[in-house]
Amino acid sequence: MAGEGAFEERELGKAPMTTEELDLLIGQHDYKLFLNARNELYRARKMKEHPPTRAEAVKLMAAETNLIKRPLLVRGHSVVFGFDEEGFGSLMAKRTA
Repeated sequence: MAGEGAFEERELGKAPMTTEELDLLIGQHDYKLFLNARNELYRARKMKEHPPTRAEAVKLMAAETNLIKRPLLVRGHSVVFGFDEEGFGSLMAKRTA
């Protein structure tokens, strides 16, 4: 377990998340925010126009890790998706406060 203030890094290609882990991570957040719109499967299935159900999205993300928007920074109940420099900075500031 990482110490206070430390981060744990996880390479999803080598250690994919299970459906249970994804479901817990998503929690009360909008599951659609976790979907990577640049992923081929996302585009092929036209998920923007026809989003999958939450359960289906969780199963798809567990099977196809590139469907998960990254990078993903989690701290408590706060989650920052994609390359959001301002969001990362805000989350890091909370970390040291």
